[in-house]
Amino acid sequence: MKLLLVEDSQRLRDTLARGLRAAGFTVDVAADGVEANGFLTGFDYDFVLLDLGLPRMDGFGVLRALPAGGARPRVLVLSARDQVSDRIEALNAGADDYLVKPFAFEEVLARLHALARRPAEARADVLAHANIQLDARAHRATCGEQALNLTPREFALLELLLRHRGRVFTRAAILERIAGSGSDVSDRSVEVLVFGLRRKLDEAGCAGLIENRRGAGYIIA
Repeated sequence: MKLLLVEDSQRLRDTLARGLRAAGFTVDVAADGVEANGFLTGFDYDFVLLDLGLPRMDGFGVLRALPAGGARPRVLVLSARDQVSDRIEALNAGADDYLVKPFAFEEVLARLHALARRPAEARADVLAHANIQLDARAHRATCGEQALNLTPREFALLELLLRHRGRVFTRAAILERIAGSGSDVSDRSVEVLVFGLRRKLDEAGCAGLIENRRGAGYIIA
């Protein structure tokens, strides 16, 4: 799942980004509201972790600039503002949840998983197709009874293709979703990534799951 982290404290931003990536998220980072708005205009995200006290454009401005529906990401506000009036204003502006600083990183993860389970536009934790089962929350994938030993990017690619089954993803789209918009990873690495994932699926008895549509991209049909 892809997440935009918006936090002006570099120390906290780096700590959160490191922990979120280790937990399996693809993370982009922004240090102010204007930068965040640029990311949100150009890319799709599943979640936004948003501070309110941001330079150039504050968190309320970022919230109000989000689309009202459709592919709108879930927003978890992380703020030192602990007044009820601040929480009400943020929720009324479009936030889905609010967590007061200081907080435990484990609670951030728990809140993100809770947001993903909400009925409206909810994302299933467990995805299944043919003999494949993927548990996004537990970060576990199996082919039949055999566990798949996947790298974080292989797991993210399999989740992407399963979650959007029937949709063709170009190499550029895979790079943006798996590596993040600021990554210097090349198109060639997508071929290597797909090759490695296919090999592991083949060895586990789930051959032919990922198709290559020539000139278009990759798909699980």
